[in-house]
Amino acid sequence: MNTKTSAEKKQQNKNTARIVGIAVIFLILLILNAPGLLFFLKPEQKEAIKLFHETYFSQYAPIRDKEGDFDWLRIVSLLFMIAACWAVYRIVMWIFSKIKLKSRHAETIKGLLANLFRYGIVIFAIIYGLNLLGADILTVIASLGILALIIGFGAQSLIEDIFAGLFILFEGRFYVGDIISVDGFRGEVKSIGIVSTQLSDAGGNIRIINNSDIRVLTNLSNVSSVAVSVVSIAYGADLVKAEKVIVDMLQTLPQRYPQYYPVPPRYVGVETLNESSVDLKVVADVEEANIYMARRVLNRELKLALDAGGIEIPFPQVVVWQGKNNS
Repeated sequence: MNTKTSAEKKQQNKNTARIVGIAVIFLILLILNAPGLLFFLKPEQKEAIKLFHETYFSQYAPIRDKEGDFDWLRIVSLLFMIAACWAVYRIVMWIFSKIKLKSRHAETIKGLLANLFRYGIVIFAIIYGLNLLGADILTVIASLGILALIIGFGAQSLIEDIFAGLFILFEGRFYVGDIISVDGFRGEVKSIGIVSTQLSDAGGNIRIINNSDIRVLTNLSNVSSVAVSVVSIAYGADLVKAEKVIVDMLQTLPQRYPQYYPVPPRYVGVETLNESSVDLKVVADVEEANIYMARRVLNRELKLALDAGGIEIPFPQVVVWQGKNNS
């Protein structure tokens, strides 16, 4: 309990520091862009701030001064720009986190827009940062275009992932919140990025799959799922009575567990005649997200119902192997 409280306090302090940092950054930006609002500054101080802004943010100027020395104020302006980009990024991500959409399609679009914004602000920071250091922004953009062309020839898999992600989005193969099966891994779609898709299984294990590798999949959210339970009774037990106990119990489940069973599960009959038991099979139509919990509840209720009805559930047969004595 104390550990949890300590973690919560640490997270709260981190959030407070983040908010204070963003507020300070925007205050600095306000000072740089509107020094006239600071009534307590002298006119010459306001003029100095205005000159700094015009020199290092509004127009191109060489990276070195007239004497050939490096202009360290450009480093200051670069740090201001990086801090401003970080503040804008945190605010936009916070806004995205507060937007709750009911449609899985809309949630997927929201996640993709967040990814695009993340890449976009990094690219903007790189280009504008080089411009602040004295580089010609048009030359920088042209150089990035040539660099992208070179990378394109050597990173075809990356391009395939990007196009595959766009096809996944626009064709609606699956959305965030869907449960899919890819190469034997069954999990809920947590995010669909430009390059990869993140899945989480029932145990909390995370798998990240490149979009181009998702070639064959099953969208389990679009099909009817079935929870199956098999219970054994002894050969000496009354089969007809056991079947009646099971059927009567199944009819009560939708009222007792409406979150798992929209309709009563079905008793489908004798599944197997084993050496020491008779196996009876029950199936339930459930949502894919509830399939494991629905099966656990079904197993529990079958055991309790058969115990209450006096129906014997045999112990598993244990075979003890006795080897030949070679001595």
